[in-house]
Amino acid sequence: MGADLRIAGLHVGYGRIGVVTDVDLHVDPGEMVALIGSNGAGKSTLLKAVAGLLKPSAGTIALGERDITGMPPEKIVRQGLALVPEGRMLFGPLTVDENLAIGAHTRPARDEGVASDRARVQALFPVLAERHTQPAETLSGGEQQMLAVGRALMCRPQVLVLDEPSLGLAPRVIAAIFEVLDTLRAEGMSILLVEQDARLALKHADRGYVMRSGEIALEGPAHELANDEQVRHAYLGGRPETRE
Repeated sequence: MGADLRIAGLHVGYGRIGVVTDVDLHVDPGEMVALIGSNGAGKSTLLKAVAGLLKPSAGTIALGERDITGMPPEKIVRQGLALVPEGRMLFGPLTVDENLAIGAHTRPARDEGVASDRARVQALFPVLAERHTQPAETLSGGEQQMLAVGRALMCRPQVLVLDEPSLGLAPRVIAAIFEVLDTLRAEGMSILLVEQDARLALKHADRGYVMRSGEIALEGPAHELANDEQVRHAYLGGRPETRE
């Protein structure tokens, strides 16, 4: 079951350079939330703070009842939040199975659920079963993205955070990955999604936030944002979005 993620008054930057300013954002249990905006808006910086890769200068991040603000990444994973980073960050020379095993490294060594979780990931992404002995670096870009998502799922997260999962992928691969995300959300997992393809993100999400210059400029139900005039002209090519 998913947990809620709540961000309040968050300020994040690099040294003295502020990037994210006074951001409030929440993801309810079992909800998919899209965070969209132009390149350089601060979306990835926000996700890095949520995952513990950057320490906020102000504000709070709560996962369920726990304050995870400034926790190191490995502790945040143990609390139930996993990040699928932009660029995948796989261990190229290691096999598919070995990369999945790394995803479970925070769990007890004799956790009998690891094997069943690997089988579950392989059921979601059958190509990972077919390629299980191949080095990750020999996979296609789409297969590597599937492996990156699968590795995160091996942590058994309550909240799954993804940074640009469709970047550079073929349409059929994107469709397969978002079908899995829809399945995970239907099963109760909470998902925070940063996605450059705003139309795609808002089609699948329940709610959305628009980030501009490090701040939240707009928020609301995804279908309302998809038909908002400002959003359409800035991110959707000026055409109204329809739900299938």
